[in-house]
Amino acid sequence: MKIERSNVKHPLWRKKVDSSMWGHNVTTIPNWACEMWSVNSMFKGITSQRETESEVSINFNDKTWKGHITEASKGRPSPAYRLWFEEDLTYELKQVFLMSYMRDIEKNLRGKKESDVEEDIPFWEFLDIEFDEKNRKFLFVAYYTQKPTFPKLFSNIVASPKMKEIDQKIMGKSKAKIFKQDWRPIEEFHTEIGADNVVYMLLNKTEKKFYVGEAKNLIQRFSSGKYDKKWEYYRYDKLPNSLENYRLEIERASIRAFASVLKNKKDISTMNISNYSLTNSRIDK
Repeated sequence: MKIERSNVKHPLWRKKVDSSMWGHNVTTIPNWACEMWSVNSMFKGITSQRETESEVSINFNDKTWKGHITEASKGRPSPAYRLWFEEDLTYELKQVFLMSYMRDIEKNLRGKKESDVEEDIPFWEFLDIEFDEKNRKFLFVAYYTQKPTFPKLFSNIVASPKMKEIDQKIMGKSKAKIFKQDWRPIEEFHTEIGADNVVYMLLNKTEKKFYVGEAKNLIQRFSSGKYDKKWEYYRYDKLPNSLENYRLEIERASIRAFASVLKNKKDISTMNISNYSLTNSRIDK
């Protein structure tokens, strides 16, 4: 049984987590919440995120992001207000509310209504949203989350470039995009999904070493065994298929860029900004 929170400091909207959280990094604020938070007076007439007066901050999981509130009044009998947030925050929310996000993907793959899929897969997750009017700050708190059946698997799927590509297709976004991944322990590379056509980086924090490489398939490249013994962490950028023929050039440019700021094996002039050294042997001049 979920116990009610005792640390609520500001007026609160308990939002059911649904597809409105993922699609366009925005959620519509209900009218009663607008009145409770004085949104309709603070942000009246502000229709663009480019307007400085639209800016707010959003705190979630001890991190802070930029946000915006805008008014949408065109063609409406009464104004509606929307809270916009950064794509990185959307990603963070997907990680926390894994089950709701996975169900939304299922809804889109089925081509069904959200209510129908919720009836087929019945559970609800809730996000508490508080607004500190004085400091123009929103506080996001995960009030209730559904425990994932396979938490590690689901988390890896959400973090994978393959899922990000599916997101792009579902949203009808055709623009080629580079999907940037976070650092992970080297022993986890075999769990990657869709890590092909990549430029990767390796890190040894103990020996202060850094390496840049490229691969058509990351798992195959790392499975040779020479990487997991020498390196502790890895990350990569997945390139769109349209850049496959330029992968080597992008790798060379990245190596040259890091050589200009790290100690290197060639006589490349460097700013030497840290005690890490670049271990690549081939560096373009």
